[in-house]
Amino acid sequence: MAHVENSYYIPHGTKWPIMGSIGLFTLMVGFATMLNGWSDGVTVLIVGVAIVIFMMVLWFRGVITESESGTYNHQVDISFRWGMGWFIFSEVMFFAAFFGALWYARVLSVPWLGGDGSGYSTNQFLWPAYEALWPTNGPAELGGSFDTIPAWGIPAINTAILLSSGVTITFAHWALKANQRGRLLFWMLATIALGLFFLYLQYLEFAEAYGNLNLTLGSGVYGSTFFMLTGFHGMHVTIGVIMLTVIMFRCAKGHFTPNNHFAFEGVAWYWHFVDVVWLGLFIFVYWF
Repeated sequence: MAHVENSYYIPHGTKWPIMGSIGLFTLMVGFATMLNGWSDGVTVLIVGVAIVIFMMVLWFRGVITESESGTYNHQVDISFRWGMGWFIFSEVMFFAAFFGALWYARVLSVPWLGGDGSGYSTNQFLWPAYEALWPTNGPAELGGSFDTIPAWGIPAINTAILLSSGVTITFAHWALKANQRGRLLFWMLATIALGLFFLYLQYLEFAEAYGNLNLTLGSGVYGSTFFMLTGFHGMHVTIGVIMLTVIMFRCAKGHFTPNNHFAFEGVAWYWHFVDVVWLGLFIFVYWF
């Protein structure tokens, strides 16, 4: 099919968005039911993850094929940039909701239960003997006793790792714009290695929390907000590593040029977003 420079590509009908929606819905149902003790929740969760992965692989394969065939022009590139920008903005709002929950629990709810500042004597009606402390395992220690993870251990190391990965992906971008393929692949591989090392250390941290510190999702509001924030961030790092790996193989195949490489830039944007979110986690979850 012939394309003129000022034409705009209109994609054909596709089944991938509805399949992705079904996969995400199944994933969330499985996750929610798993947290509430349903024995088959894990199975439903795995099915949802499988559907999402299947959808992403085939959808992205189609987009890559269309891109390499010369279907897209500058106007489509602009649309991709807007789409990626709005996607990252939605992710910002996603984490903002969890940070907001942490702030609300720590700054408002816990002091109210302790009798401070509510104006309605909340503590006298609910838990008269409750002491407003943070981190908290709930009134009457319903969440069980636990220990917290110190900020200046694995979390500090992981902060250095992610900040370093932000530098390496920037070096990779500079190498791509300079058309230095060898340096590009080296810095991409370094970024992926740092991301995998981060995930390995986070696994050790979670194992320590559950195995020795009794810090679990059931450890009161602190435990739930801690694992929701760090767990979802770890999921985003995992997705980022997969995206970086795909882009590295595309770089090796010569898919990008110094002036045409938005797929690389989009993944780099996402990775920098992951870095910034972790800084917020380190400061507000681990440090203070």
